[in-house]
Amino acid sequence: MTYDSIDSYLAELDATKRATLQAVRERIRAEIPLAEECISYGMPAFRLDGKVLAGFGAFKNHLSYFPHSGKVLPVLANQLAGFDWSTGTLRFAVDQPLPAELVTELVRVRRNQAFGP
Repeated sequence: MTYDSIDSYLAELDATKRATLQAVRERIRAEIPLAEECISYGMPAFRLDGKVLAGFGAFKNHLSYFPHSGKVLPVLANQLAGFDWSTGTLRFAVDQPLPAELVTELVRVRRNQAFGP
């Protein structure tokens, strides 16, 4: 399915997934308030000055955070203990939003990589 907004994407999800991703969305928004909400690769994302800095998505048995760079998650490997992740995807439970501090760090690292400290 094709979505035209984060709201339309979230509207298609069950209440638990929607609430969990909404919490992640709000945390990302708090970290990059000037970013534009968009759909990238068919999933919700945040773009700043033409660069996608963060995104997320829902799947059958998990949710994912996408840093839109293969260099973010390895930098934060020590903070990702207990999570299932690869270089481009951080998977987390359907009913547990990512910790706010972790989202802050994910966005900070990506923003610094994209635009400098």
